[in-house]
Amino acid sequence: MDIQIETSWKNELSDEFEKPYFQKIVTTLKEEKNAGKVTYPPAKQIFNAFEFTPLDKVKVVILGQDPYHNPGQAHGLSFSVPDGVKPPPSLMNIFKELQDDLGIPYPATGNLEKWARQGVLLLNASLTVIANTPMSHSQIGWHIFTDEVIKHISSAKENVVFMLWGKFAQNKAALIDSSKHKILMAAHPSPLSAYNGFMGCGHFSKTNEYLKSNGEKPIDWAL
Repeated sequence: MDIQIETSWKNELSDEFEKPYFQKIVTTLKEEKNAGKVTYPPAKQIFNAFEFTPLDKVKVVILGQDPYHNPGQAHGLSFSVPDGVKPPPSLMNIFKELQDDLGIPYPATGNLEKWARQGVLLLNASLTVIANTPMSHSQIGWHIFTDEVIKHISSAKENVVFMLWGKFAQNKAALIDSSKHKILMAAHPSPLSAYNGFMGCGHFSKTNEYLKSNGEKPIDWAL
């Protein structure tokens, strides 16, 4: 099966694409499409996070749980929406924290491609979702795949910052070698939890301080 994914990731993850769990993902997506179900993001954007951030460019990982499930929102990057789409509440809280942390004003777009092109891997644990049905693809095998992505980054790279927001993401810390990488944890930016520790976490400035201390160019978080 030919997976359309950026070359460095395709080489790194080639064994995963042949495993039974990944074949199940492909089969499930095909069956649902044939049954008339709508899934997000569009097929050509499922692997956008990898397309925009090749393995050798990864400096930061921001882990989301599930793609947005409303029309026009998901485009393969965690927390991001395409230009012209109103930023959802979690993303607005991210922008608020950016302003409080680094003085960056609210941007005119919720499209985070600029971050991705600088080395911020915007990875969702599930890469697809059925329209209007949150977490609908959380059991079809994506979590196995994205756990392997995290483990490959941990093994192949050094001095990567992992931003783990909320308990779901924090559970992934066990996959990361903390002696080689920086793990930052906080509450999820959702309105339900943002004021329980996400607001004021300072993760964006802490990330840049860590990158600079290891000879890496900091991220320009302004959009």
